[in-house]
Amino acid sequence: MRRGNIIKLIVLVLLVAVATGLSIKPLVDPVNGIPLGLDLRGGVHLVLQAEQDKEGNQITNDDIDKAKAIIENRVNDMGVSEPIVQADYGKKRIVVDLAGVTDPDKAVNILKTTAKLTFRDAQGKVLLQGDDLKDAKGGQGQGGQGYVVNLTFSSEGAKKFGDITTQLVGQRLGVYLDEELLTNPTVNTPILNGQAEITGYATLDEAAADAVLMRSGSLPVSLSIAEKRQVGASLGVDSLNKSIHAGIYSLIFIFLFMLIYYRLPGVVADFSLIVYGLIVLWAFWGFKVVLTLPGIAGFILSIGMAVDFNIIIYERVKEEIRAGKSIRAGVESGFSRAFITVIDAHVTTLIAAFTLYLLGSGSVKGFALTLGIGILVSLFTAITFTRQVLRWVVGISPKMKTFWFGVRGDV
Repeated sequence: MRRGNIIKLIVLVLLVAVATGLSIKPLVDPVNGIPLGLDLRGGVHLVLQAEQDKEGNQITNDDIDKAKAIIENRVNDMGVSEPIVQADYGKKRIVVDLAGVTDPDKAVNILKTTAKLTFRDAQGKVLLQGDDLKDAKGGQGQGGQGYVVNLTFSSEGAKKFGDITTQLVGQRLGVYLDEELLTNPTVNTPILNGQAEITGYATLDEAAADAVLMRSGSLPVSLSIAEKRQVGASLGVDSLNKSIHAGIYSLIFIFLFMLIYYRLPGVVADFSLIVYGLIVLWAFWGFKVVLTLPGIAGFILSIGMAVDFNIIIYERVKEEIRAGKSIRAGVESGFSRAFITVIDAHVTTLIAAFTLYLLGSGSVKGFALTLGIGILVSLFTAITFTRQVLRWVVGISPKMKTFWFGVRGDV
């Protein structure tokens, strides 16, 4: 029994050590690791103000919702990782945070452009609008000559486009984006397959940018830039480094405190804390949690609560040993009696985190999410993992001194 427990503990320590070593690179990888928010990675913060049209029509909340949805589509097409797009209905604004964006002016142009696509005859009459467009993609022209935007119409749009090109054989068909002429080709034959091509782009980036605007649809209102603020990557790195240093110092203090005050159970608690951290970080990676400064604060707070749960349990174990129970019986009884207290603390904190996540926005959601994940993982490590490891430790020696559990005298 004693030998078996020793082997189990050695194997467990080796597994955790290997897992820790293998986890460092994938978790901190700048591309595929845990995504960092605007305040850590740098990027651009935009406030887009909705403007009334020339007729003075009132801007409704529905207009803001539609504009927000279109902006979200455009941001996603830009390939930005975990953007934050929020609507401010009172001020008729849309707030956009784009982490990792290095060209803010390009992002601004894509997001605020109304992007009304129209097809017109030589007299400027609108024959077809972008509402009938199904997809638009940037690409290289035939024979490698220049760059183009390939358009695909819906079934209804394909029929309309076929009728228009049939009527305009030998004539020009202008393609406009927000009153700006993109191309004005001559229709040689009817186009009946619902496919069209806009030529004349100098670079693939230009073609891809216009394709994003076309397939995301036109904004229901015009947007102006009320605020544009670029967050430098150096500021993000500095904030991240300070957070990491604060976390390291806190962990060192916690490790020493648990080791000195609780002795052998403190060693188990410190070991469980390492396992806890690994599970939480992999959960962040798996759920694509965007890590921000408030998110790191939530994570550090959850670490403190995980340690607090161990303290509650260990204090109960010490009480049971002082009452005359053996170490083995004291451990089992202490965990059982502390169970309700630990569960109650978990549930109340989870309710608070859940409420913050539902009612909050942006960084508040990030704080609530990291805190909630941390609490759920600590429930496992405190009640299940720590308990089992401590059983193995106690099973090594039937005559273990109570000194190693912070209690004076022998069993």
